[in-house]
Amino acid sequence: MGSCIICGVDVDGGGRICRSHQEDVVFDFRGDSPDQLVANRFYRGVVDGYAEFGVFIDLAPGVTGLLHRSELDRRLDSLEWEPGDDVFVQVKGVRDNGNIDLSWSIRQADREFRGALVQDGETEYVPGEDADEDETADDADEEPEATPDAAGNERSEETDAAVAAAVSGSSGNSDDSDDTEVNADETAADETTAEETDANETTAEETDANETTTEETEADETAADETTVEGSDEADDADAEYERVDIETLPDLVDETVRLEGEVVSTRQTGGPTIFELRDATGVVDAAAFVEPGVRAYPEVEVGDAIRIDGEVERRRGDIQVETEALAVLEGEEAEAVRRRLAEALTAKARPEGLQPLAGDEAVAELGEGLLDAAEAVRRAVLESRPVVVRHPATADGYVAGAAVERAVLPLIRDEHAKSDAEYHYFTRRPTEEPVYDMDAATNDVTRMLQDRDRHDEKLPLFLLVGTGSTVESADGLDLLSVYDVEAVVVDAAVADPETREQVDTLVSPELADVDDDLSTGALAASLASAINDEIRSDLVHLPAVSYWADAPDRYVDLARDAGYDRERIAELREAVALEAYYQSYQDKRELIADLLFEDGGDLAAHVSEQFREKLETEIETASANVVTESVDGVEFALLDTDEYTHRFDFPPTPLLLDDLHRRRANGDAFATVGIGTDELYVRSTADLSVREVAARADEIAPAADVSTAGLREGKIGFLSGERDAVEDAVVAAIAEQF
Repeated sequence: MGSCIICGVDVDGGGRICRSHQEDVVFDFRGDSPDQLVANRFYRGVVDGYAEFGVFIDLAPGVTGLLHRSELDRRLDSLEWEPGDDVFVQVKGVRDNGNIDLSWSIRQADREFRGALVQDGETEYVPGEDADEDETADDADEEPEATPDAAGNERSEETDAAVAAAVSGSSGNSDDSDDTEVNADETAADETTAEETDANETTAEETDANETTTEETEADETAADETTVEGSDEADDADAEYERVDIETLPDLVDETVRLEGEVVSTRQTGGPTIFELRDATGVVDAAAFVEPGVRAYPEVEVGDAIRIDGEVERRRGDIQVETEALAVLEGEEAEAVRRRLAEALTAKARPEGLQPLAGDEAVAELGEGLLDAAEAVRRAVLESRPVVVRHPATADGYVAGAAVERAVLPLIRDEHAKSDAEYHYFTRRPTEEPVYDMDAATNDVTRMLQDRDRHDEKLPLFLLVGTGSTVESADGLDLLSVYDVEAVVVDAAVADPETREQVDTLVSPELADVDDDLSTGALAASLASAINDEIRSDLVHLPAVSYWADAPDRYVDLARDAGYDRERIAELREAVALEAYYQSYQDKRELIADLLFEDGGDLAAHVSEQFREKLETEIETASANVVTESVDGVEFALLDTDEYTHRFDFPPTPLLLDDLHRRRANGDAFATVGIGTDELYVRSTADLSVREVAARADEIAPAADVSTAGLREGKIGFLSGERDAVEDAVVAAIAEQF
């Protein structure tokens, strides 16, 4: 029985990784059959070549899999892999015919995995170990066969293996071969000395000499251990040699030895070195420290410690990394000086200089302080290496708002972090399928953030909720976040409740600031994005117009037209985003949405928009033929049974269908559209109705139905399905009372 290289628990069958950590380790496959591969594991591979439908990856000689283009997180033609490149992929499965299905791995560097193993057929072992080590452990009492060394003394096979490893420079991590060679040389020297002592016991002088050599070796090892533990002594000795530099200067200092001071952002153990992510006032960089493969270097160092590192600047797979030669945890005045530099730089860099609303929107300007607070929170999170999680509704307006913030934040992350894939680690956009930030969404978020904290030593994120989370219907979800004391910022142009102020750190909404104007969340978020990063302002100017379904304010229409987006083009973008927002609504579709809103020359949006119109017209035709009209107290109603006369599990979603149906049929000041399903209904009205008051009154009229507001933004009301007919009558009566 083996033990897990990450957590140490016993593993059945002699394996070296437990079930819960299978996806934290990367494997070098040295088998000869696809059947030996294990599904869901990550493997190192080599790019073999491209096809129209994907990339072929060699996992071992004669063992090749296909990474289909549908598994990529970007377009196939934007993939920068070349034949012969080392890459990392996940095995989805092996088909009966031996074909290997692969999926994309966001981790494309050794240091991003917590460990590394070799899989030789069905045998697993740590790189650098003998593949049969586990099998021979039970035979440890047997004397190894001895062979004479160059001096005629006997030497064991174990010693030969150590010397061979030292000569060949083999290690489990190619990035750390120099360090491994040094350790292998020392190990071989120690073992050879011990063997020579045993082989020459008959000669007193040789015995004395060997004992002296052993004592000297032990003294040297003790001194080396003390140097590792007391890293500060080594760092102090180097004061005259190295001058402290800023992380932002490291790209110009490759192959030079430098000194860095900063705060530990995260630590992670790979199959080779320990990786310390270090942040100073100018940026973040990875520092690799090596003891031996898979062994934690400087175990006394914790996240949040102020440290000093001396090491050589290197470039690994295009990323800047520091190979640590000495590390010291700073205390007292030295630690305080580091933290003071960080705090001063953070304050100076986090607060935007001011807010310049897009199109000079005066309504947005009135919300300026709140938007600046929100922008500062986002910028501070980036500077503190805290992930930013953006939540928004899976609607056209929601996607426009989320994409605007994404466009602003990603360049800041790239500037702050040396790792080329940092933007995928430190920014996440998660659309919500429901109109509120409910317990389902909050539980998902908390589960992910705790996994990232415990498995990858990540800091707890900042949550930015745009177009959701501003009403009391989100109270339970927000309360769950607050248990972990995470920062939450809410920006919503449509609806908000004063009670939400107490549950979040920053709340921006026109409804709470006596600002009376027709703002969309997309328009508000676009101005927020320009405050976060003014350098991308020109990318955002057309977004506010895209975010309105009808009657976009002239100021935004003119702004978009000046940037080359006429009304037809704006409509195409809006409809294309709405269609893509519906499918895989829980996915961010980062590259696809960016292509539509920022990169598309016209063909993609026009194509998707055409699909949108065809699907919507088909559904509108069916719905219109089955609308029931009636008049109650002078109010005209259009009633639609959405269970019977819509395709509930295909595009368009019910709220979007009812929006369009209502716009087409409204023929006066007193007109309402009600779409009723099994246990929920949606209200649309020409009057300024209070959905909460409608739900409350309907609950009084039909007390057995448990009527309640399910979403203010979408005019959604929930009820018990058994009281459906009573609820329909009650809601119609309640609406008529409000006209």
